[in-house]
Amino acid sequence: MELLLSIGVILALNVVFAVTIVFFERRNPTATTAWLVVLFLLPPVGFALYLFFGQNYTRQRMFVVKEHEDRCFLQETFEEQHLALAGNHHRFTTPVAEEFRDAIFLLLRNNRAYLTEGNRVDVYTRGEDKFAALFAAIRMARHSIHLEYFVINNDELGRAVVHALAEKAREGIEVRLLFDAMGSRAGGGSRRVFSELEEAGGKIGVFFPSVYRINYRNHRKIAVIDGVVGFIGGFNIGDDYLGKGPLGRWRDTAVRITGEAVRMLQLRFFLDWHYVTGEYPGLETCYFPEEDVPGTTPLQIVSGGPDTRWSPIKDGYLKLINSARESIYIQTPYFIPDESVADALRLAALSGVDVRIMIPCKPDHPFVYWATLSFIGDLLDAGVRAYTYDDGFLHAKTITVDRKAGSVGSANWDVRSFRLNFEANAFFYDAVVGTELVRAFEEDLAVSTEITPEDYLARPLGIRVKESISRLFSPLG
Repeated sequence: MELLLSIGVILALNVVFAVTIVFFERRNPTATTAWLVVLFLLPPVGFALYLFFGQNYTRQRMFVVKEHEDRCFLQETFEEQHLALAGNHHRFTTPVAEEFRDAIFLLLRNNRAYLTEGNRVDVYTRGEDKFAALFAAIRMARHSIHLEYFVINNDELGRAVVHALAEKAREGIEVRLLFDAMGSRAGGGSRRVFSELEEAGGKIGVFFPSVYRINYRNHRKIAVIDGVVGFIGGFNIGDDYLGKGPLGRWRDTAVRITGEAVRMLQLRFFLDWHYVTGEYPGLETCYFPEEDVPGTTPLQIVSGGPDTRWSPIKDGYLKLINSARESIYIQTPYFIPDESVADALRLAALSGVDVRIMIPCKPDHPFVYWATLSFIGDLLDAGVRAYTYDDGFLHAKTITVDRKAGSVGSANWDVRSFRLNFEANAFFYDAVVGTELVRAFEEDLAVSTEITPEDYLARPLGIRVKESISRLFSPLG
């Protein structure tokens, strides 16, 4: 009798969830259909999955304050540039920026992504180099250090970063550290790990402490030192990102930025810090100093998340793809595009553009990996060339178009990054940076295996089954 009652309750709740999904949540039809299939074909499983992954009904209420505050802070900053671009009065400092005027204008209107043009960009593809640069910047700090990471593990590297921050806090430097509750909890991190920093006078912010919710995580990876040096990319903080974890050698991408774009990174950090702690450090010149930097790279810092009406990073990816005339090089650990992205890549390849996508050869999340393979398979017949990176784990999130424009950041090519997580990317318009990223991609080809249409068709039955099941769950969110 109790068993029948439990089943009845679950089925009733499934009906409630189904009504909520259809009538109250503004999901796309594909995601709606996927949730309904899971709820009614796998009632107990669907019930559990919805509790952890679904419940989008409250997201607008949860983050409406954040969106409103972000727009208030950004409105005055970006209005002048928007009017100049709309009236064709803005004079770009480089021909490449002029060539990608439409993409720049799109991201400015869509995301208030202010274009900064006097920047220097250094690219890092190895964790040793990226963290050496980060530690060097921390040691040189004279006023403030602001770090925002999805994962800060309780391991050798994580503790070394916390210790370095605590040392600077003892010197009287303002130190603020923001991390996602779920991301850091998965790596053994907790507020206790950061006690040394708090005891030294540093400040801690925990984003979305509700760790039972898989969605709406802060996936950003940002560091800002003295308002003059910034980092953004795919590296979290932990031994894994030095190649010391179970996945072996770690291949990622991050950039070090000096120049006006650092102010946009600082502003992004302040907005997130304010949402978590209620404190807004202010717009004083000590946080936003004027610095003469011998750089010429135009950059936009683009942020996306459940608090944005559209999907600005995905829209930026789409605009770059549609602007391509020669080549599109993409590296991503997870490739689960929606129909718009898949169609754009297919059309680019059919139009003669050299489209190449590189993914890992091994999964850190099996379901996502098999779904990735299925979506890659869909594009091969259109002429897209795909590769598995065999020398460890590929975690980079990059796109380079025609060797002169692209993006580096935290956003993967999947529904979670496009709609459900808070992300931040640097969009660049510079042939020097583009050529460097393409060169890194081409070097990776030497340790990669191409997935040919023939190889994909010959895959074993077991892999086909895994792909089909994983693909069924891929739109959930």
